[in-house]
Amino acid sequence: MPQMNRRIVLASRPQGQVSLDNFRLEEAPLAELRDGRFLVRNIYLSVDPYMRGRMNDAKSYATPVALGDVMGGGTVGEVVESKHDGFAVGDKVTGMFGWQDYAVSDGAGVRKIDDTRVPLTAYLGVAGMPGVTAWYGLNKIIAPRAGQTIVVSAASGAVGSVVGQLAKLAGCRAVGVAGGAEKCRYVVEELGFDACVDYKAGKLYEDLKAATPDGVDGYFENVGGEVFDATLSRMNPFGRIAVCGMIAGYDGQPVPLKQPSIILTMRLLVQGFIITEHLDVWPEALRTLASLVAQQKLRYRESIVEGLDHAPDALIGLLRGKNFGKQFVKIA
Repeated sequence: MPQMNRRIVLASRPQGQVSLDNFRLEEAPLAELRDGRFLVRNIYLSVDPYMRGRMNDAKSYATPVALGDVMGGGTVGEVVESKHDGFAVGDKVTGMFGWQDYAVSDGAGVRKIDDTRVPLTAYLGVAGMPGVTAWYGLNKIIAPRAGQTIVVSAASGAVGSVVGQLAKLAGCRAVGVAGGAEKCRYVVEELGFDACVDYKAGKLYEDLKAATPDGVDGYFENVGGEVFDATLSRMNPFGRIAVCGMIAGYDGQPVPLKQPSIILTMRLLVQGFIITEHLDVWPEALRTLASLVAQQKLRYRESIVEGLDHAPDALIGLLRGKNFGKQFVKIA
């Protein structure tokens, strides 16, 4: 059994943008394993936008990370020691084990996974929390019908890429919004979207109008700001908007709507959601997503940073849009 555990803790709260000074790498001894517990060696860490909100000491849907505590996050790993009847050495598992080499668990919230048909990283991405987020927002809030137009922001990212592909499988026109020509090419040529608008090209509204000649019936929001404003102006009557994230305002910038009256005049449904509050849908969503991955009907791209000590760099890059696809840190 290993004796020491490396972990990254929250050293200070960000004032504006996240910096490396907000984190601290520590080593701590591992306690002897008690009955009913098992030890997991983390292999991959998922890096996600919600982590920025957890760094703030502010009222939110989840308790913030306390100063000096391990940064939270989903991981996949392997059981290396067990005194738990339900988990054996060698089992591959996923859970919220955080930014550290090892974690001890009693099994609560931990899921065994099979990497013979679905890669380990997919259980943190397309067949994990981001995939379930996409599945829920699209199917339960937007509720698309064949022939409708669905727009998704951050379309090349972990959540947005799945939204668009599921919309296409439902017979819809899928339009993405992404930053840069390379990401837009990927969204159309590899993910199969019908169109993708580059918000960095300087013609956001004009390009979005051209890509949505019949208006927009459903919108999956990951960004906020000018992308939200532009898409609102293209919404059809009784359109549905699933609000998953507002990354444009995560560092404290104001992101006011320019034309909020559109919500009234177009009689729009706008609903925010937190996927961990809808655990009842996870089994169905995970089965569907894993099956689609195994059948190669869901494509995905990954950005992988090597080494636990580089996790802060990975989060900072993600928040600034430098990643391409789902962001991971390879720990072991």
